[in-house]
Amino acid sequence: MSDLQGIRLGFAVCGSFCNAANAIRTAEACAAAGAELLPVVSEHFAAIKTRFGAPESFLEPLAALGGGRLIQSICEAEPIGPKNMTDAMLVCPCTGNLLAKLAAGITDNTVTMAVKSHLRGGKPVILCIATNDGLAASARNLGELLNRRHYYFVPFGQDDPQKKPTSLVADFAQAPETVAAALKGIQLQPLLLRT
Repeated sequence: MSDLQGIRLGFAVCGSFCNAANAIRTAEACAAAGAELLPVVSEHFAAIKTRFGAPESFLEPLAALGGGRLIQSICEAEPIGPKNMTDAMLVCPCTGNLLAKLAAGITDNTVTMAVKSHLRGGKPVILCIATNDGLAASARNLGELLNRRHYYFVPFGQDDPQKKPTSLVADFAQAPETVAAALKGIQLQPLLLRT
């Protein structure tokens, strides 16, 4: 198990509703490794009920893991950098939509503001990708962020090469270890998983 004792970890959740349960398990794993979580959720994640569950079924455990804290607005996310609230920021899951916004420098929701504010201090942002078009429309954004300073990736691969040949998803179980490596300025390897 990775040691994240005393690490103030921003834990940002957006879209990819089918991975919401994976996100909660990852948050629990990071907390079990000793991280102090600051949960951040996008407006869509906080409001949309899907076949994977109602928002409150995910927001309540996230808030509990954050000691009652849950950032849900751009205004609440903006002070993260100026007030030095986080040592690392894990976006879990990170959708293709969010990849595009980060690559283009767009700040239009709670998660993008949290990442932008956190990056102000030159601290690591760890992306746990989950996107159906990772090897299609999102590929260029993925490539852009792979080459940008302060960005690290939870190892990922194709989740269903036959039925979804362009889909990529991270190995959520490796998130705590990836965070620990990123705090040392190291990209956890191997980055690409074999399917």
